[in-house]
Amino acid sequence: MELTEGTLFAGYRIERRLGSGGMGTVYLARHPRLPRSDALKVLSGDSVRGGEFRRRFLREAEFAARLHHPNLITVHDRGETGEHLWIAMQYVDGIDVRALIARGPDDLDPPRAIHILTEAARGLDEIHAAGLVHRDVKPANILIAEQPGKPDRVLVTDFGIARPADESTDRTGAGGFAGTLAYTAPEVVLGEHIDQRADAYSLGCTLYQMLTGSVPFPHSNSAAVVHAHVHETPPRPSARNPSIPAEFDAVIAKAMAKRRENRYSSCGELAAAAAAALHGNRTGRAGSRRLGYRMAVAMLVAALAIAAAVLFDGNGFRWAAQPVAATSNPPVTGTIESAEWGELAYIAEAFATLLPGIPWAAGYQELSMCDAFSDSEESTNMLFCSGNSDPAWTVMIECNPDRTPILPSSPLTRIEGNLQWTRPTGSGNLFWGSEIVGAAGSKYGQRMGVLNVYFDDPERNFCWISVWGVVSAPEDLVRLWWNDAPL
Repeated sequence: MELTEGTLFAGYRIERRLGSGGMGTVYLARHPRLPRSDALKVLSGDSVRGGEFRRRFLREAEFAARLHHPNLITVHDRGETGEHLWIAMQYVDGIDVRALIARGPDDLDPPRAIHILTEAARGLDEIHAAGLVHRDVKPANILIAEQPGKPDRVLVTDFGIARPADESTDRTGAGGFAGTLAYTAPEVVLGEHIDQRADAYSLGCTLYQMLTGSVPFPHSNSAAVVHAHVHETPPRPSARNPSIPAEFDAVIAKAMAKRRENRYSSCGELAAAAAAALHGNRTGRAGSRRLGYRMAVAMLVAALAIAAAVLFDGNGFRWAAQPVAATSNPPVTGTIESAEWGELAYIAEAFATLLPGIPWAAGYQELSMCDAFSDSEESTNMLFCSGNSDPAWTVMIECNPDRTPILPSSPLTRIEGNLQWTRPTGSGNLFWGSEIVGAAGSKYGQRMGVLNVYFDDPERNFCWISVWGVVSAPEDLVRLWWNDAPL
């Protein structure tokens, strides 16, 4: 059914046709009661025959309507009129990524692509946190509201086939595959159980197309595309477009790994890796982060040798963490004596609520004895402060003196969790995991929990924080340090 301008449908007055896709047509339509226009998607009658599809669609729309996130299109209403199912959504005056790709690389360079990827990943991770899988991630379902002089506003849309992650995929129902074949993960075409990593695969395909202008497997027929998703090696974007940094090859290879356990565990993790590939190529900062970790490990080895008791039992030597003695001064934060911090005053001022007023006083959770390391080759400054071991042993803050933003790219050997955080004071990314301090694999090695914090706001985004502690699990650092940290 084609609706024309002025037609009434489900109480909405059709203003114009916006486009087709996903088994239906999308119209700009005037709300029957409120002074606004919505994007009204009407599914074709042929695609929705069968009571099971109708029940599932209406239920999935209810799931989607519960989601509220700045990177997700808001679902306002859904229903069925005659033989047609429909869903009313927030209207965005802009274009989709498919149209942006068609403009060419002059309009979609790698930095812009990574911004779009990062914002879309935040929306998708919100869907996954609600227990849903989108199932049709592709350029046409990522909307862009261009804002002159400001970063693009990015919103993920089309929840028409999203459904709970614990449901098996449906290859045989109306419409065939649950998704668009050019971006579909191997487990989807094979009819296997799917989870958020199927969306991460599709987002990887989308990133590849943003970088190269081509879908990953541009074969001429569906059977060849299916075979490629299941069997062919993920393509290298630098081979398709030599101007793309080679660092992106590894990102795409992991995002599009055939086995889901070999992929990024979340869309946010994929976005962080892509940002690191871009960041390392453009600024040379990635190496300094690894150097900072080596310095942190070296300092921790020394600290453990002094502050920890080395015990011997029947299995060899082991570390027994001893609490650091409390400082004589109660924690005082918020007022920084810049002269006492010298060239690192800009770091202390950025984290005045966390650090003590002077380096040897006490800050949050008795952070004290702050000392500096400066690396002229990488043009970074690192500040190390001792914690009270409840739970933090050491807190490291690394910053770019020129205030170049540090994009989220955790150097953790083993990432066990991550999230995008938002507080009244700002927003950013959080990673947690573990590292071996000392000789890895030896009886003297100590596994420590590590928490890495990144910031979005320009007052702090040129720094990142790494917190180290001897804890039962890295999540303990989130609970015992991060949850109350004045950041």
